[in-house]
Amino acid sequence: MKEFIKKIIADPRYQSNIKYGEPRSGHPEGKVRYHIAELEENLEKLASRGISEEQYWKLKFLIHVHDTFKAESIPDSPILSPNSHASLARKFAAEFIDDEDLLNMIQFHDVNFALWKQFATTGSYDIQRFENLLETIQDWDLFLMFFIIDGSTTGKDPEKTLWFLGEVRKYKDTEVDESWML
Repeated sequence: MKEFIKKIIADPRYQSNIKYGEPRSGHPEGKVRYHIAELEENLEKLASRGISEEQYWKLKFLIHVHDTFKAESIPDSPILSPNSHASLARKFAAEFIDDEDLLNMIQFHDVNFALWKQFATTGSYDIQRFENLLETIQDWDLFLMFFIIDGSTTGKDPEKTLWFLGEVRKYKDTEVDESWML
């Protein structure tokens, strides 16, 4: 995984795309490069819990790919749209890896936010969409570690993170719980 990260960072598309972004709700840091830097700091904090080397490098891969194609996406595209930042990032990642679970994590890394918005607005959320996510992601420990890394940044509400962790833990056995919060 380490060698793929080096290739990604050297890719001209990556180099160009991480310059994208302005401060906005949930991302006061603005540019993608600053978001990546904050996530790398969070990864180091999480690594002190004793995660495996494999988990570390997979998380680093997710950090460097998941939001890198916001510059090329059509804003507010549905997650499965070929023009969404998630779909474009997945397509890019697939040039380097064939790990279907990691590719799914890239594709669906923002579903939790969509479900949270529904829940916060209406008191309920799309159960079928949540069940699809539960069936699609295989390594829930890794997905939740990434979720915490991405959700523990300046401008993000920890209540949302706690809510999603609780929802997942109702259905999935995972070592990751609220004690992992950064």
